[in-house]
Amino acid sequence: MRLDKYLKVSRLIKRRTVANEVSDMGRVLVNDIPAKPSKQLKIGDIIKIEYANRTVAVKVVKIPENNVSVQEAPTLYEAL
Repeated sequence: MRLDKYLKVSRLIKRRTVANEVSDMGRVLVNDIPAKPSKQLKIGDIIKIEYANRTVAVKVVKIPENNVSVQEAPTLYEAL
């Protein structure tokens, strides 16, 4: 699954367009490497999102086939 779609589906970022913009600015790292929105994720990847006042780091635990419910979204990643 693409990075931008995963960020949206997992609810780490609310909209896919915002995920694209943040990735293009170089504020999303996958395994400590700046990632483009089209980066293909796999289980075990570490995603770091740099917000203005904090950094969020998560480990990809599951990659869904389609969209998931709000209740299921937190099960897609593990906070670090």
